[in-house]
Amino acid sequence: MTGGILSRLPLLAKWSGRMIQIKTSHEIELMRASGLVTAGAIKAVKAAVRPGVSTGELDAVAEDYIRSQGAVPNFLGYHGFTGTICASVNNEIVHGIPNPGRRLAEGDNISVDCGAIVNGWHSDSAVTVTVGEPSAEDAALMDVTERSMWAGLARAIAGGRLTDISAAVEQTITAESHQYGIVDHYGGHGIGTEMHQDPHVLNYGRPGRGPKLVPGLALAIEPMVTVGDPATVELEDGWTVVTKDGSRAAHFEHTVAITPEGPWVLTAEDGGVAGLAPFGITPRS
Repeated sequence: MTGGILSRLPLLAKWSGRMIQIKTSHEIELMRASGLVTAGAIKAVKAAVRPGVSTGELDAVAEDYIRSQGAVPNFLGYHGFTGTICASVNNEIVHGIPNPGRRLAEGDNISVDCGAIVNGWHSDSAVTVTVGEPSAEDAALMDVTERSMWAGLARAIAGGRLTDISAAVEQTITAESHQYGIVDHYGGHGIGTEMHQDPHVLNYGRPGRGPKLVPGLALAIEPMVTVGDPATVELEDGWTVVTKDGSRAAHFEHTVAITPEGPWVLTAEDGGVAGLAPFGITPRS
């Protein structure tokens, strides 16, 4: 943590025996500062993606940027994880470990997941990009995954229920003529003074269920989608999750705060203005 000890404990809301952290407007502002650092790190890594670059080099880019902003990488050392980013290539869905010997080639897809801590507050974001020009299949996969994330973010509205988000993600994916797979078990989460908090946010389900969405709740929304069977296998490294059939996957993620005015996407540079515009939502920038 940077910036000293928090002046008070966050408010907690109880749901189904679990405690969900509710933030004040000031604490959401602190999370926005963290979110902008994470957005900058993701942007720096994307700019460094090219044929021949190693995932270890991309990891260094992210760490250097985060530390240059006076922040701390929240992935590094998390339960023993050795990277600042998760670098997941092609059939790797999530939690790929950066490696100086793993070099990217033209046509590879890489999912970069990254987060930062500012004044004790966390943020978390992910994006999938292609090294060079994507194939039509890869471009479509990334497009539907990103659109499903924004559909979920658009449902992060006070008065709704948690699974309104889940249903919006699923409906966007299943509306495609191509049959994509939605990865089970892995999903979004609450976030605040810890990177992973309750509630768990599935990327599928019926709307109108789960805890009520209230101002001060912050969530990481992160669909993971495959072009084949969504069944997964965890590799022997204890981290990297891959598709069982070897098909490619995509992963997008943003941290969002529920406010009285609507969703505020804390890890988007513009606060979510462009991504939420198709849904008729104008968030804070």
